[in-house]
Amino acid sequence: MDTFVHLLTDWGYIGMFIAAFWAGTILPFCSEAVLLACIGLGLDPVLSILFTTAGNSLGGITCYWIGYLGKMEWIEKYMRISHKQLERANYFIYRRGYWMAFFSFVPIIGGPILVALGLMKAPVPSVAVSMTLGKLLRYIILVAATLGIIHTTL
Repeated sequence: MDTFVHLLTDWGYIGMFIAAFWAGTILPFCSEAVLLACIGLGLDPVLSILFTTAGNSLGGITCYWIGYLGKMEWIEKYMRISHKQLERANYFIYRRGYWMAFFSFVPIIGGPILVALGLMKAPVPSVAVSMTLGKLLRYIILVAATLGIIHTTL
């Protein structure tokens, strides 16, 4: 894994974009490590944040489209959820659920949130904007804390 991270850091911004894309999909990969390594090597923090956010958001949209290709009947059949419950959930998701995409940066649950939003056909523009804002904010806070711009105490 270390060799792989070194390879991506050697690629600079493109390596960050690729790592962030992989991490944004359902693949278990840590874009934060590559982001911080590249900044540690002297790459511009603002450009690093932008490339990482773009890659991670594109990976998130990939998760959304995976869900979009699914069928609601599969949920009813395999998860034994009634049609009425699905209609209520779908109504909520379509009207306000896209805000859940803001939290797609959270490890483990981020990908499934986006797959579910795609499955329930949440509006793409709303999901994309909300998701990108959440991911951007996460990277800004991470880089600011790393550079000592903000101080954290645990």
